[in-house]
Amino acid sequence: MDRQQLRRRKLFLIGAATYVAACMVALFVRSRLRNRRQQITYGPMVERDKTRIDYVNNEIYRDDETCTNMIRLKRAPFFQLCQLLRQRSLLRDTIHVCIEEQVAMFLHTIGHNLRIRLVGANFNRSGETVSRYFGVVLHAIGELRNELIQPPSMDTPAKIAGNPRWDPYFKDCIGVIDGTHIRASVSKDMEPAFRGSKSFPTQKVMAAVDFDLKFTYVLAGWEGTAHDAVLLADAVERENGLRVPEGKFYLVDAGYGAKPGFLPPFHGVRYHLNEWGNNPVQNEKELFNLRHSSLRVTVERAFGSLKRRFKILDDATPFFPFPTQVDIVLACCILQNWVLSQGTDCFIVPENNWIPNPQRTAREQAEDHRFMVDKRQFIADRMWADRQNHYGN
Repeated sequence: MDRQQLRRRKLFLIGAATYVAACMVALFVRSRLRNRRQQITYGPMVERDKTRIDYVNNEIYRDDETCTNMIRLKRAPFFQLCQLLRQRSLLRDTIHVCIEEQVAMFLHTIGHNLRIRLVGANFNRSGETVSRYFGVVLHAIGELRNELIQPPSMDTPAKIAGNPRWDPYFKDCIGVIDGTHIRASVSKDMEPAFRGSKSFPTQKVMAAVDFDLKFTYVLAGWEGTAHDAVLLADAVERENGLRVPEGKFYLVDAGYGAKPGFLPPFHGVRYHLNEWGNNPVQNEKELFNLRHSSLRVTVERAFGSLKRRFKILDDATPFFPFPTQVDIVLACCILQNWVLSQGTDCFIVPENNWIPNPQRTAREQAEDHRFMVDKRQFIADRMWADRQNHYGN
């Protein structure tokens, strides 16, 4: 090897050594800079658990007002519901999340229409934990449907019995049926079918309500464009659907039509309470419609209190898949019945303060059945005759 080759090799080795040294210096400087950064400190798990427990205790256990603001239920109905779910083995305490917290996170979500991540932040839980238990609790409450949504009593309702305005004319009435729109989130290709009377997609919900404002039947998930009569036909035709005992009937809106077991008002006649003022009724049809409306307002009050309690139903854009949206409606009705079974409800507007929805008068009338048309006329004639004889109001 000549002198020139040795010189080139020597220069190459020197260059390589210089490069390695420079890299080592750069790595050393970078590590020193990284070590100077502020360290992220994580509290021990016990401390985070304590923070979570303090939050739940402060929001739920403190008093009824705070508890209601948080989860839309007072303390007694809440704890009794948790106990029922525990006794039926519908929910189970886990090492990390007790049943009370599982149910509280669910109620907090549907009561205020909150995103999962916000509920997680409030309860100091991960979004995955909140989402998982939301589904678990939703299913558990749905399992109470047959127990808490019961057919109405066959006895004359206490609201009607002995009241000369309604008894004996409506003594065989077992409840009121009507529908409402709940905002829906569906795929773009499905939106036209779900965009009915509203400017946004909705699912149409039909429900039967007794005069204690409890739901006795609920049908959810129909497109917002569906006609009232179509929902009623579907409810009646289902295997375990809506049943009307012989001789009994429900009060319905004109959109459902006069059918055996379903009694609407006279079409094209003054109807809603806020249309009357101080003007006296002029004939038997107006008198019938007035007293019909004074009873049918029950279902509007039931829907109103339901939406006041659970803001997820009150024109808020849903962020769950559509099947879950349907299940949420049913769960809210089940919970509403549970609250009413435990006592008074602060979300129900007193009947004297309720303003009926005037938009319902514009509904399309369904085909009438002769039997119920004759029954309606018979009741109206009897009312009018009794009024003329100064019986009733």
